[in-house]
Order: sequence, then C-alpha cells, then structure tokens
Amino acid sequence: METLQAKQRYYSLDVFRGATVALMILVNNPGSWAHTFAPLKHAPWHGCTPTDLVFPFFLFAVGNAMSFVIPRLQAAGASVFWKKVIRRTVLIFAIGFFLNYWPFVQWTGDNLTWREWVNTADPDKGIRIMGVLQRIALAYGFASVLAYYLKPKNLIYISAVILLGYWSLTVFLGGDDPYSLAGWFGTDIDKQLIGPAHMYKGEGVAFDPEGLASTIPAIVQVIFGYLTGVFIARQGSVDWLWTKVPSSQEPHFKLLSGLFVTGFISLLLAWAWSLGFPINKKIWTSSYVLYTIGLAMLTIGSMIWFIEVQAVKNKLTKFFDVFGKNPLFIFVLSGLLPRFLSLFRIQDGTSEDGSIVYTSALNWYYQHICAKIPGIPEWGSLAYALSFLLLMWIIGYALDKKKIYIKV
Repeated sequence: METLQAKQRYYSLDVFRGATVALMILVNNPGSWAHTFAPLKHAPWHGCTPTDLVFPFFLFAVGNAMSFVIPRLQAAGASVFWKKVIRRTVLIFAIGFFLNYWPFVQWTGDNLTWREWVNTADPDKGIRIMGVLQRIALAYGFASVLAYYLKPKNLIYISAVILLGYWSLTVFLGGDDPYSLAGWFGTDIDKQLIGPAHMYKGEGVAFDPEGLASTIPAIVQVIFGYLTGVFIARQGSVDWLWTKVPSSQEPHFKLLSGLFVTGFISLLLAWAWSLGFPINKKIWTSSYVLYTIGLAMLTIGSMIWFIEVQAVKNKLTKFFDVFGKNPLFIFVLSGLLPRFLSLFRIQDGTSEDGSIVYTSALNWYYQHICAKIPGIPEWGSLAYALSFLLLMWIIGYALDKKKIYIKV
C-alpha cells in the first residue's frame, strides 16, 4: 500500500472544513425559524443535535490548519509569530463585531435610523459584542500561543487542566443548579465585563452562548484540531507523544486506526463525564468538548478512508471543497448579504387597514416561492436554506475558478 501524498491527505481536510462551513450557512439561514426540522435546531439546553456539532467542528478545522502554519512560524521566529497571530486574532474578532453591527441602520416605521450602541428607549438592548467569529478569534489566538511554545505531549496535559479547571469553576462559582441557565457562573462575568445591553438575548434573558467564560474550554477544540493535524502530517506516527509505532505498520493503518481509536476513547470519556457534567453546547461543557472532538476525529478518519484510500472524489466532495477554499469569506458574506438586502424593501400587498406592506427580496422569495411547496412548512423553510446555500456556493465557485482566495 503506497504512502499517502500530502496533497491528497490535505484535500480531506479541505472537504471537512468546507462541509462545516456549508452546514453553518444552512442552519443559520432557514426560511423561517418557526418551521425548522429538529436536526437543524440546537438542543434547548442539555443534549446535542447535529447542528450542535457544526461550530466545534469548525474550531477543530481551525486547529487542523494551524498544524501546517505553526512549524513555519517557529522557523521564522517569535517576532513574526506574534505579529501574525495578534493581527489575525484582532482582525477576525473585528470582522465578527462588524457583522453584529451591520448594516448600521434599520427600518423604524418608514424611516431608516442608526442602530444605537445602547438603545436609548431600552438600556438593556444594544449591539452585541461577542459571537461566533469572536470566539473563533480568541480560541485561535490562545491555542496558537500554546502550540507555538509547548510540545504536543504538554498540550494534552494543559488541555486536561483547562477542562478540569472549567468544570471546577462551573461547580464552585455556580448557583444551586450550576448547570442551569440561571445558575451558570459565566453570565455574571459577561454582565460585569461586557454588560447586559451587549449580550445575546435569544434565551429571553441576557445570556451569551459565545460569552467569555465558555470560550475557555473552546480553546481545547482548536488544540486537538492542531494535534490531529500534526498526527495526520506525520502519517500516524506518535513517537512525538508516548511511544514509537513500529515502522513495519502501513501508514494507512497507523493513521486511520489512530484517529478511530482516539476518537472512540474521547467519546467514552465524554459519556462518562456527562454523568456529572452534562453535554451542553450553550455553556460549552467539558464533556461537550470531548464529545465533539471524538466525533470530529471519527469524521476526519472516515473522510480520509473514502477520499484518499478509496479515491472517492466526486461532485459532492467538489461541492464542499469550494466552501473550504474561502471559508471565512463565504461565512461572513452569508451573514452580511441578507442584512444588506433587508434595507431594500419591496411592496408586498396591503394590510387590512389599507397600509402598504413591505418586505425584503429574500423574504419575498421565501413567502411566495419556497413556502408554497406542498407539504409541511418545514420543507419550504429547508428549500429556502438550500437555495441560499447554493447561492453562496456559486459565489465561492466563481472565486475558485478565478483563483481568488481571500485570507485573513
């Protein structure tokens, strides 16, 4: 059996990253949030749905990409490393904040008004500071520093310290029910450092699922993505960790068996830990981290088996590969475009009192095309999400054809 070539091996990671971005766009853009199939919803609190895997998988993919960059930065020196990592961390965070603030104006009746930093009519409302990209930025920044200065074996130890430490903080700083919405300790930290006006209100109260405290365990997702990338780059050799695998073993066997076994062990640990620290995305519990790491490793191992070993490269892999070429740009565009188009209202009939009803182009498309699909309304909502995903793919495909790759 011949050795995996680097270019082939990395293609699996491109497809993994692209599939993650595609799923993020799909679940974030339904036709109607009221009509969404259960697998495309987040778990109400404890538990994990397929949608709850998307964000941690993307963090894992960020770590994968780091494994090919960190060696070059180590060779270039500390000054180059710090300049690049700080610049990228600040830029990704700023883009995420820009996305929260965009498009800066909103319709108030028949007038466009500026979005206020803090709403003068309701001081508890304002522009949200944290978000998905902000968490990616912070987790990437801290994980990069750890990966640059520590050996892989030590990264495993410090990951254990982070997860155990987060569990301890949750228990000792929480209320009578530290794993509940009301008892979780991180909300008080966010209120003090960020302020209720700038926090997410999707749970009906000021609670940010991408807050500061729950970003701490998310760092481990990036670290293990990095370690997995190192493991893949070295074709399954673990002599850098504990013991040297006999060289007589074929690289495919070493690589795939390592990914599958480690992923399975991570799932077992997650299950055992969840008995005392429930799997929960919204407060990003330590058991949730291990659970999603395990599934990510099994997924990447499966992709390597099909794409590289079995040479299954078809239209589906190409579809996801397009998203993997410009992942950050396409994800940001998927958030910017609907909000921008919402500023351009079109007439959509009249109300009972005779006043003109306005809507946006995308909402018109959903209401008059997708929502008319026969069957339960969830099919129409899904059709809209798939249509929007296809639009993003067309843009990504055009960029790929022109060899335009937008990096941060």
